[in-house]
Amino acid sequence: MIDVLLATATEHKDGEPGHEALDEAFASRGLTSRWAVWDDPFVDWSEARLVCVRSTWDYDRRLPDFLGWAQGVGPTLLHGVEAFRWNTDKSYLTELASLSSVPTVPSVIADNPVDLRAAISRFGTSVVKPRVGAGGRGIVIVYDAESWLPVDTGPWIVQPLLESVQREGEVSVFVIGGHPVSQVNKKASRDDIRVHPEYGGTSEAVELTHEAALLAVDAVAATTEILGAEIVYARVDMLRSDGKLLVSEVEITEPGLYLDLVPENAEKFVEAVTARL
Repeated sequence: MIDVLLATATEHKDGEPGHEALDEAFASRGLTSRWAVWDDPFVDWSEARLVCVRSTWDYDRRLPDFLGWAQGVGPTLLHGVEAFRWNTDKSYLTELASLSSVPTVPSVIADNPVDLRAAISRFGTSVVKPRVGAGGRGIVIVYDAESWLPVDTGPWIVQPLLESVQREGEVSVFVIGGHPVSQVNKKASRDDIRVHPEYGGTSEAVELTHEAALLAVDAVAATTEILGAEIVYARVDMLRSDGKLLVSEVEITEPGLYLDLVPENAEKFVEAVTARL
């Protein structure tokens, strides 16, 4: 039996960027680990003591299949299918805002074009995102609700465009084993709001700030309370508005650990996973 199977996608079959640090951290503890593509029919997930979702960054294109796979893995899947069902639909942000005191980016769910136009009219210049989306796919800025036509059929989540996303960028804090362990600041290019490298974004590891660390821990604690399940690892993304950090995402399904920038995250991750074996 293998100790840990790390679920990934075909595009990253060898593991997420910087995966060598994670592989070495497992090996140094005498644990066996292997990366496996989540939809590979020849993988026997039952052979692992624990399954961790890591870089399944194609789930948004086949969400029913992904959730079906997670259901099939069963109790050895860290976090579990219900947490993923909740977290892969960005409507969770509205629940987080309504059920906790965690400050979040204002978000409105839109299930049809009428609701979509109403939400954009409410915010003015808006960021429209697919409710199920990953890697920045499908995100658009809308300046005028009347003249814009969506290219997909929804559903969507609508948020106001925060100017800080282009001026200051996004703050990401990694919370592992209940503790904030590191921070990465990400900036978009001059022509986009998405901070992903494929859209020209850049990222750098920085010293963990007190403000960001506190908000990240509060967000994960609130998520734990909502789900009624322990969150072993998460990445909390934040944007600044009127001088205050707001949560824009609590990523617990497949948060990139940015191991190429923060290789120390590997040791913290393996320590937390080992404690649950």
